[in-house]
Amino acid sequence: MQDFLSIHPEVSAALKAGKAVVALESTVISHGLPYPANVETANALEAAIRAEGAVPATIAVLDGRIRVGLDADDIERLAQPGVRKVSRRDLPVALAQAADGATTVAATMIGAALAGISVFATGGIGGVHRGVETTLDISADLEELAATDVAVVCAGAKAILDLPRTLEYLETKGVPVIGYGTDRFPAFYTATLPLPVDGRCDTADEVARVLRAKWQLGLGGGVVIGVPIPDDAALDAEAVEAAIAQAVGEAEAQGVRGKALTPFLLQRMQELTGGASLAANRALLLNNATIGARIAVAYARQKGEFTLPKKVVTAKRPPGY
Repeated sequence: MQDFLSIHPEVSAALKAGKAVVALESTVISHGLPYPANVETANALEAAIRAEGAVPATIAVLDGRIRVGLDADDIERLAQPGVRKVSRRDLPVALAQAADGATTVAATMIGAALAGISVFATGGIGGVHRGVETTLDISADLEELAATDVAVVCAGAKAILDLPRTLEYLETKGVPVIGYGTDRFPAFYTATLPLPVDGRCDTADEVARVLRAKWQLGLGGGVVIGVPIPDDAALDAEAVEAAIAQAVGEAEAQGVRGKALTPFLLQRMQELTGGASLAANRALLLNNATIGARIAVAYARQKGEFTLPKKVVTAKRPPGY
């Protein structure tokens, strides 16, 4: 593993000291936002995490290694054209070919778990795509959430997806979906939908206790922590749905599929909403980074407070007892 993993010295020191660390994905830099908003947002996310007392660890594939924690030059490099989008299946090829790769939610979870990071903040997870009955397009993010012990703080799943089916898939895989300050599943650009979550937590400490309970019981896999977009940044639900329907229809007509689909839809959403979706995306990313840092700080504190019970020693029976 060490042949393919590099942890930034600041991140490594924080982990060894038991401090809070928050993972960040890099597809938002290479495929999610236009230049220079992508670089500005990536730096702002790291700053938001530091402001809450945690250490940021943006993850990417560079120079044949999974890099956990990046410098400013690395972020600028990821913002240039030609960077691959890397999910679980793409990691071996990208590493072997020493390609520059931006990690999706799934690949970022893998990198975080390898480094020992428990909390990851992103915009929205991937999920079940609309029209799945004919395309079978289901994001690898859902399988990763079922398998990898990382909590993902997000504004729900991306609004371009089939959200009810995404929740059904997560239920089947045993992935808890927690609403942060809400009883309903966040809907990315808009606050919430009438879709219930599995549990509500109103504080970072509550979320940290859920994470400890899950993983100490040996219940492997991740947790989705849904954080609604701030009210002042939320978009009109009907306008968003109309734009999504148009973007999805255009993608079908043009034969856009696979890894190209989500970037295409997000770009069309930006165009169809006159840039409003871009502003909303940035707002929810920053909010999630802040909440993620608070959860990571609470989780690190609780782990530090927890001590194993003393070993019980059973006295030997005397001879002939």
